[in-house]
Amino acid sequence: MCLTDTVHSARAFFATGATRSLTYRREQLIKLSAALRQHEPALLAALQADLGKSPYQSLSSELGLVHAEINLALRRLSRWAEPAPRRTPWLVAPARGWVQSEPFGVALIMGPWNYPVQLLLTPLVSAMAAGNAVILKPSELAPRTAVALTALITATFSEPYITVVNGGPEVAETLLAEKFDKIFFTGSPRVGHIVMAAAARHLTPLTLELGGKCPAIVCADARVELAARRIVWGKFLSAGQTCVAPDYVYVHRSLREPFLQALKNSLLEFYGPDPRCSSDYGRILNARHFDRLVNYLQEGQVFHGGDANPAELYLAPTILTDVRLDASVLREEIFGPVLPVLEFDDIAETVTRLQAAPTPLALYLFTQDRAVEQRILSEVRSGGVCVNDVISHMVGSNLPFGGLGESGFGTSHGRAGFDAFSHPRSILRRGTWLDLPFRYPPQKLSIATLRRALGFLLRG
Repeated sequence: MCLTDTVHSARAFFATGATRSLTYRREQLIKLSAALRQHEPALLAALQADLGKSPYQSLSSELGLVHAEINLALRRLSRWAEPAPRRTPWLVAPARGWVQSEPFGVALIMGPWNYPVQLLLTPLVSAMAAGNAVILKPSELAPRTAVALTALITATFSEPYITVVNGGPEVAETLLAEKFDKIFFTGSPRVGHIVMAAAARHLTPLTLELGGKCPAIVCADARVELAARRIVWGKFLSAGQTCVAPDYVYVHRSLREPFLQALKNSLLEFYGPDPRCSSDYGRILNARHFDRLVNYLQEGQVFHGGDANPAELYLAPTILTDVRLDASVLREEIFGPVLPVLEFDDIAETVTRLQAAPTPLALYLFTQDRAVEQRILSEVRSGGVCVNDVISHMVGSNLPFGGLGESGFGTSHGRAGFDAFSHPRSILRRGTWLDLPFRYPPQKLSIATLRRALGFLLRG
């Protein structure tokens, strides 16, 4: 079946109205949960083969988050879908108004390679909960995982309802030429521009979850060991190939040496003296990304790490110091296990630099000073923020997750994800027993009287 026929079949299925039933949506979410458990061994093996992820990492950062999203949707679906009453102005009395969440129709979800299960299936849960038909496009750069996901979906759902389309950039380009009712894309800013241009041709609503250089700031009053431990965990999770990983760190100059030592100690504790032997440390996606990351090592002093093995696509977790501010490692998203550490003396200097930089997907601040916290929150933009931690703001389903500016737009997770795949349809029902002549021509009121009357009649 050609891609045009695939989209038309999904649209015809949506037109039957089957997905509008909350009972149907719940049944399908339960089926997805059961399928995830049934296909778990295949998914874990595929993630290990594609990205070197251990079963522990895959369960905690991929499958476990999808299960949590399903469970929340099952608990809250009735509340999310319930019509929300709205006050109506006296001008249209007697009337009742409400907002009804309606599914868009046929949604396209395009997933990335770095978390190929979670970042494809989490928006799928939201799209299903909202009542859409869905076409999924897994990343071809995680090929074994794409095969495992295809097997899961095709064995669980009828094809017009949820369909998987596999292939490289040419398939994605052909897909984007089709008309969808909603597109949800997770990936690089470069491809995000292409997706947005394609969506604009059909005026398709769009959610973009992109990357960005997520900064961490370690202030003079921070708990050094704790900050280092949490930054190391977030940075080197999945070998640094995480869109919300701390990309670089500003540390107060007074803490530079103890902080660097604490980073090194945490790395040794987490991955041992040779991370290559650790089952908890992954590998770089491919040779192109590997070569790009190795080149970054020439742009500063390697404080710790730096070992590289191209045959294994292994790059040790690396701490880089003495980096020039105009170096490419500080201008480009690293997306790998290289952590530049910069010093600052005055927080105002750091604020100025961050204000001049593209808006990141996340910002991480380590301080005990609420005044400093408030200053950073009010003066530095980002998609999300963690204070005294990293990444945790996106783990739960009750906080909306999304970017801002160059890091994307729109939010997902939990209710925000449901809303991302829903149209808030405004509905007003008027009574017929009263029909004031006020609004009909010919008008007999003076402008002064009209002004006074509208002040009352348009109040809700």
